[in-house]
Amino acid sequence: MGLKDRLLASPLAYRLWQAPFADRKLAPVLAGNDLRRVRRVLDVGCGPGTNAKHFEHASYLGLDFNAKYIEAARRRFKGDFVVADVTSYSVESSARFDFILVNSLLHHIGDDGTRRVLSHLGTLLAADGHVHVLDLVEPERAGLARTLARWDRGRHARPLGRWRELFSEHFEPVAFQTYTLPLFGRPAWNMIYFKGRARNARVAVGDAP
Repeated sequence: MGLKDRLLASPLAYRLWQAPFADRKLAPVLAGNDLRRVRRVLDVGCGPGTNAKHFEHASYLGLDFNAKYIEAARRRFKGDFVVADVTSYSVESSARFDFILVNSLLHHIGDDGTRRVLSHLGTLLAADGHVHVLDLVEPERAGLARTLARWDRGRHARPLGRWRELFSEHFEPVAFQTYTLPLFGRPAWNMIYFKGRARNARVAVGDAP
């Protein structure tokens, strides 16, 4: 583990690093969904509770395998926070989640691991629910955004088409949107927002967040 990875494993260092970007990362989720209607939330790779404040009205569960992150989240936020690997986490069918958030996790995981995560999320998703994935895109053209993507501590930023393939293997796409996060006023990180529902789920448009 390099120096950057060791620093960001600290909850305080992670929070300081994320502070300028945390809400902007969630912008397409906040713009495209009525979070007031969310009932049960699963936040996969929740870190030190970065997203929890948006779901204080709902039944919220954050999972992360970093125990220090979970301890910090429990001190600062409402909801339940558990040290766990999501691929081995299960719930009763009556307790499945209508809103599953995966924020900036999968670019830390290779293709096989990403498939395992996405496949298992389908078993945790309520029939009327959606999975919401935010992650880092590696641009095909050289430039600042591609350089920053390759410098990121996650080693698996992917081109846009590869993200589309991985998501669509497991979920029926509802939204697939690109956006950028600026640095000093310049577009710096290229991001993807994917919203999907379980394949074969029959839900009318607008029935679920």
